[in-house]
Amino acid sequence: MNDNQTNEIRRRRRVRRTLLVVLLLCVAAVVLFGVLPPKFDREANAVVDAGPYLASPRADSLNARLTIVDLHSDQLLWNRPTEVRADRGQVDLPRLEEGNVALEVFSAVTKSPFGQNTYSNAGDSDRITALVILQRWPVRTWGSLTERALYQAEKLGRAARASNGRLRVIQSRSDLDTLLADRAAGVNVTGGLLAIEGLHAMEGSIDGYERLVNAGYRMMSITHFFDTELGGSAHGRVKGGLTDLGRETIGRMLEDGIVIDVAHVSPKSIDDILGMATAPVVASHTGVDGTCPSPRNLSDEQIDGIAATGGVIGIGFWDAAVCGTDPADIARAMRYVADRVGVEHVAVGSDYDGSVVTGFDVSGMALLTEALVNEGFADDEIGLIMGDNAIRVLRSVLK
Repeated sequence: MNDNQTNEIRRRRRVRRTLLVVLLLCVAAVVLFGVLPPKFDREANAVVDAGPYLASPRADSLNARLTIVDLHSDQLLWNRPTEVRADRGQVDLPRLEEGNVALEVFSAVTKSPFGQNTYSNAGDSDRITALVILQRWPVRTWGSLTERALYQAEKLGRAARASNGRLRVIQSRSDLDTLLADRAAGVNVTGGLLAIEGLHAMEGSIDGYERLVNAGYRMMSITHFFDTELGGSAHGRVKGGLTDLGRETIGRMLEDGIVIDVAHVSPKSIDDILGMATAPVVASHTGVDGTCPSPRNLSDEQIDGIAATGGVIGIGFWDAAVCGTDPADIARAMRYVADRVGVEHVAVGSDYDGSVVTGFDVSGMALLTEALVNEGFADDEIGLIMGDNAIRVLRSVLK
């Protein structure tokens, strides 16, 4: 074999090795970007009963007449077009329509620590960064919490534009009133209101807060699973009260007509917020210690304090909130709040698509309506719980 033949064999081997490496990289890319995110989504946001959902004729009829508001969903975190029916997860526009939901609050998650738990978390790690990259979000979102929130606002806007008028972004009291009037006139339209789960998304700056407001965010909590520059989380290390920046930001929220959400907030910071409140305060998605004791859930005193502002408590649909995933577990927690402070302070706060397992997806809202009937609530009380209370608060706060 001469030198030319030897070189040709070597060249072909190099080409084969290069092609093999390229093939392996392509397979890895497909797995990383095309397989892992949907798999994680499917597992994290599972449903015990995937439907179809069969409620009683009475509950179906009542549910069809209600104005339903869900105060919390994290659907925007996932790479599923909001306007299109998905084969995974718990919320999308077609299923909102099937559940007769008039208004869904879409919350933006921007950071979540590794090893996240109910009891104690530091803020020095972030598993959302990996999800953002794997889901191929814009590079600007990889290192900026504010940009992640802005991108999720853009996603909801794109979904509304692509929905042929079936989804509408709500930013003001006028927007809300128009939505309700149009639905009453028979228009097939669902509202979406933007919320922030943890004001670490403002990155320690009032300028960051203003960017979020300008992007359309109208409900905000100061913390999620870790303490922030604004105050303590119920799941943080210190669990302290409001900082100076926290007090300044709460003051701005009260001035700007932003709904204050105390879900995930530490007891000390909740007390500080309630002490400042001049408008109704909400706990968008929670449980209550009275039916399911947990550091995540509200004490009787916190229930009393939120009700004293004229606010509402959105009861969640997952096990850690209500110690079960059956609609009866949700209704039992709602009954506890109603008996303590009045039915006018109870609301729906599913936490759909929030990396929680629920008993049913949003198309099955009639199952909750039926559970409330079975819990002994009158039809008008069910109307308050399923949406009218939330509408009252939103109309009171939004400008």
